[in-house]
Amino acid sequence: MNSHEVDYKIGGHDIQYVEIELDPQETVIAEAGAMLYMKDGIEFQAKMGDGSEPEKGLFGKLLSAASRKISGESIFITHFTHRGFGKSHVAFAAPYPGTIVPIELAQMGGSVIVQRDAFLCAALGTKISMHFNRKLGAGFFGGEGFILQKLQGDGRAFIHAGGTVIEHELKGDMLRVDTGCVVGFQEGIDFSIEQAGSLKSMVFGGEGLFLATLRGTGKVWLQSMPISKLISQLSVGGSNSRKEDTGGLLNSLLEG
Repeated sequence: MNSHEVDYKIGGHDIQYVEIELDPQETVIAEAGAMLYMKDGIEFQAKMGDGSEPEKGLFGKLLSAASRKISGESIFITHFTHRGFGKSHVAFAAPYPGTIVPIELAQMGGSVIVQRDAFLCAALGTKISMHFNRKLGAGFFGGEGFILQKLQGDGRAFIHAGGTVIEHELKGDMLRVDTGCVVGFQEGIDFSIEQAGSLKSMVFGGEGLFLATLRGTGKVWLQSMPISKLISQLSVGGSNSRKEDTGGLLNSLLEG
């Protein structure tokens, strides 16, 4: 199925949104709960499939929903269709501070691999499927990257990266990255999790026990602030704040 040709604009700075322009009967699909606003003429419907294979029966839809459940995503994908006249618009917001990245799948060889929480929305016709990393170490030791998502098609898809997005073009070389900072990469690039260094570096270096290693030729998208790291820093800050408050209360009681 050929993807619908949708136009778009991206707005915002720290927390971005993408506004999709739809002609009559054009459809965009999105993660459940991603919609920010929609204008007159836009209708939406939650479905178990992405709509890329309309002939797929109930069993196929259940299988697709099950795979999304395993990957930690909602089993439903919301379809937004323009049922009115002229042009209309629907917008989707990023779930946390960061950057929205538009990807022309046709220019990426028809598919990209992304982290399971990176997909935001795409033109109807884009196929979203679960992608297992063949190297089990990526799941057992890295904590990230074992279950990924594959986006396939010939249209536009939009992914979200935490913080600032960094785009690298690999030309047969290698890139080593913090495991949570890989957002996506072109299919064909080898992605694995490897030991960070010597035992001393692993324990005292502060970079974690393992690093993601990408080898090959193609584009790689990285994020400067993955949501896991953001939550960790907020938790540490809150914990320190509670310790300071408790210490101040104890001092006050002792002085009193």
